[in-house]
Amino acid sequence: MKKEIHNDPSFFGTDSIPKILLKIAPPVMLALLIQSLYNIVDSFFVGRYSEQGLTALSIVYPLQLIITALAVGTGVGVNTLMAKYYALKNDKKANDTAGSGFIISLILWALFAAATVFFLKPYLRTSASDPTALEYANTYGMIVCIGSIGLFTEGIFSKVHQAEGNMVLPTIAQICGAVFNCIADPILIFGLGPVPKMGVAGAAIATVGGQILAAVITGVKGLRKPPVPSRFLHYTGRIFKLGYPSIIMQSMYTVYIVALNMILVTFCDEAVTVLGLYYKLQTFFFIPLIGLTTCIVPVLSYNYTNHSFDRTREVMKWSFLITIAFMIVGILCFELIPVQLLGIFSKSEKVFEIGKTALRIIGTSFIPATFSLMLPIFFQAIGRGAPSVVLTLLRQIICLVPIFYAFSLLGLDYTWIAFPLSETITTAVGFILYYRQISVWKKDFGYIPHKKI
Repeated sequence: MKKEIHNDPSFFGTDSIPKILLKIAPPVMLALLIQSLYNIVDSFFVGRYSEQGLTALSIVYPLQLIITALAVGTGVGVNTLMAKYYALKNDKKANDTAGSGFIISLILWALFAAATVFFLKPYLRTSASDPTALEYANTYGMIVCIGSIGLFTEGIFSKVHQAEGNMVLPTIAQICGAVFNCIADPILIFGLGPVPKMGVAGAAIATVGGQILAAVITGVKGLRKPPVPSRFLHYTGRIFKLGYPSIIMQSMYTVYIVALNMILVTFCDEAVTVLGLYYKLQTFFFIPLIGLTTCIVPVLSYNYTNHSFDRTREVMKWSFLITIAFMIVGILCFELIPVQLLGIFSKSEKVFEIGKTALRIIGTSFIPATFSLMLPIFFQAIGRGAPSVVLTLLRQIICLVPIFYAFSLLGLDYTWIAFPLSETITTAVGFILYYRQISVWKKDFGYIPHKKI
């Protein structure tokens, strides 16, 4: 049988950690920046089409996060398992893992599309009161959810390439998809020549088209032959064992955003809009952090499998230092120019009034967020899903939602304090678990730190 051609990921265990991160992180960060443009570009043009349309996109955003959670989480499982097999020099099992991931992505897409048909409208009624906004949200949601096959499959194909050390092709695919979206958005929303004015539906079609294009490009070399059916369930179980923490972590965004929207809508629809705009703006400043969490999974997994514990810890140290530097920029922007940032998407004075307070308070959470987001990835990469899930639940559900509700009783402006408070609590617990893990290595493997990390 012909051997699959792939990049050699052995440099994960030999090159210096800064060199590895500088090699693999920039393409992933660029890909994430480009991927974020889908929703941001939609919001930019839809905001000029209708303020209710902007609210509609904020309502549908949690559903898009569920799709992303399933796609990326499954992809992380594929990525991590492939990295383990490559560390063990077993290319056949690595390729079987990739093939299984593709089949899983098709099954997940079919299930989610079916669920959308039955449950979209009931969900929308819990998040807004304006009839026009609800109509727009139903139109946009149906198209992006049922048409999400590109997002599901591209999530697997890109992780296959990343597990092999190829960060460039996924970036190229994202660029092509984003360029398509940017060009198609204004044409389909406002109409041009023979193309009719489609409004919010046009934005959704442009998004789906860009995602499918990215999937086709990454699938050319990322698609692998699935294993025989008798082995498919074996690989599926292992993929989800490694990927479920990421799925839960990503899905919790949806749970808590829906919960926060239900609290905010008791004040006004503009408060819901502000929360949605915050997450769009946050994307720009969290890209280095999210990019590194994507990159370090195969590096951590590779070195942990080989019991290179010093290198495993060094990956975390450099990841913390790099992301903190970027987060400082985000804090300065949120504190100094909140109205200008909101003005990219909205012209509503009420949105500005609510949003400037929200952004300034939430901005103080960026430094602890570095640790509360990175530490769960560490546990996931070394195959310890339970601590990863605990930290995710603590950050997004156990702390954030109850604190948000409690402060809402004092008034809208106080609700935003829940963000820095929950990030700080999660960070403290995360470091306790992290250093306990190091103690386990010392006890079980005789690990003696050779560097002060």
